[in-house]
Amino acid sequence: MEKLLTIYHGSAQVVDSPTFGLGRNNNDFGLGFYCTESNDLAKEWAVSSLRDGFSNRYTLDTEYLRILNLNSPDYTILNWIAVLVEHRLFSIRTPIARRAKQYLIEHFGVNVNAYDLITGYRADDSYFDFAEAFLNNAITVEQLSRAMRLGKLGEQIVLKSRFAFSKIRYEGFEVAEKDRYYVLRKSRNDEANQTYLDIQEEEGDELYMQDILRGGIANGDPRIPGNVSK
Repeated sequence: MEKLLTIYHGSAQVVDSPTFGLGRNNNDFGLGFYCTESNDLAKEWAVSSLRDGFSNRYTLDTEYLRILNLNSPDYTILNWIAVLVEHRLFSIRTPIARRAKQYLIEHFGVNVNAYDLITGYRADDSYFDFAEAFLNNAITVEQLSRAMRLGKLGEQIVLKSRFAFSKIRYEGFEVAEKDRYYVLRKSRNDEANQTYLDIQEEEGDELYMQDILRGGIANGDPRIPGNVSK
């Protein structure tokens, strides 16, 4: 990672002074300020079908920051899922899912609050459905991994600590036009939905969540697919 980054935050409003401690706890990686290195992606995140949005631009000095890269070879897709289930609100439809949530956190969880900055893929709503299906034993971990690789997931950069917030500087904004960027956002969502339907039709003879529970599978097991960036 470069020491000095240009990053963007997609929002319904101009955010010229990011504030530590604001936001929602049930985002992908918990409370933090969510950005991306892609201006176009920030614009997609900023718009809805009814309104324009804003892509706020910043420079971030990453020197001396403790950085967690969930897309590095040190982590697998189950580490990413474990972080999601700890913070996002999942639909727990089965007894397996209740046990699976706790198991994933205990065996694959990562303490994101020990870091100043986190990079990792963003679980857009459609791709969140894949994670939820896996938790509820509906698709295998290999199907989940394939879905993530097929999808055009955006990598996000999340400021977690007060120190990280002290290293960000506002540089301006651009308007994100809903007529252009909502179409792109919807196209990404539609493609994900089709991928989900296609994968559900596959015969799954690989590792389901129940197999992971029964086998006591933990970090380092060679059957676990690598991180989603591969």
